[in-house]
Amino acid sequence: MTDTTLPASQCTTMEEVRAGVDETDRRIVALLADRFAYMRAASRIKPTRDAVRDEPRKRAVIDAAVAEAKNHELPADFVARMWEDMVETSIAYEMRHWDARRGG
Repeated sequence: MTDTTLPASQCTTMEEVRAGVDETDRRIVALLADRFAYMRAASRIKPTRDAVRDEPRKRAVIDAAVAEAKNHELPADFVARMWEDMVETSIAYEMRHWDARRGG
């Protein structure tokens, strides 16, 4: 939250709501940048290309996100779909970086 962005519970105008949504979107993108930095780190650390795709880890990540969504009373089916897409995109991103580091 910035100094000028109000918590949702204090918004009384659509301009305040939109400012909050825009600020939240900026924060989400910044968090995604952090997440993808970890994918680049994983591509550097994993010893083999086959290690990039880890289905048990993928399932655990999605399940954890769904559980967290439920804790926040968010639509779990939406979070599950979003995380499925994000994790698959992360795997592809990590593979590209893994290949690039090894001249593949």
